Amino acid sequence: MEAFIIAAISLDGFISPLESTSSMNWTSGADKEFFKERTKEAGVIVMGRTTFDTIGKALPGRRNIVYTSQPFDENNRPEGVETTTLSPRDLLAQLESEGHTEVAICGGSSIYSLFMRENCVSKIYITVESILFGGGIPLFKDIPEQKLALVSTTPLGGNAILLEYSVGQSEN
Repeated sequence: MEAFIIAAISLDGFISPLESTSSMNWTSGADKEFFKERTKEAGVIVMGRTTFDTIGKALPGRRNIVYTSQPFDENNRPEGVETTTLSPRDLLAQLESEGHTEVAICGGSSIYSLFMRENCVSKIYITVESILFGGGIPLFKDIPEQKLALVSTTPLGGNAILLEYSVGQSEN
């Protein structure tokens, strides 16, 4: 089972200037297109409740799983959304037993950090956008040091660059 993080960051390293700001408001069209294609290819996306609330709906063409300790009201449960409180390892094992081979971890910082702390991430896709926030929500919080290997760099439209890393490997 391959679990990969997919995120966009500002040049100064933040995924958002504020917790309630969706990356859809500041990322390039090319990043949005990459996100859509890559997550549909994976078939399953996992995100936290805050990230889901900023999006406001299930993303079509993908199985949407939301980490939350506060389940949706059954009368107002968004269509096409599953919730979980499983550990990352248990969730990935369950998805693999159901025949899935890839999972896109789509945010936010707490979920990215949770999967990194549990050593459940094999790749990271980061789009670096040409914007500075001067502060905000970091990509990760309180994770152990990780060695990464740069796999590829791809210029995207709108002055952005896509970086692909393998986790747990380095050229050193």
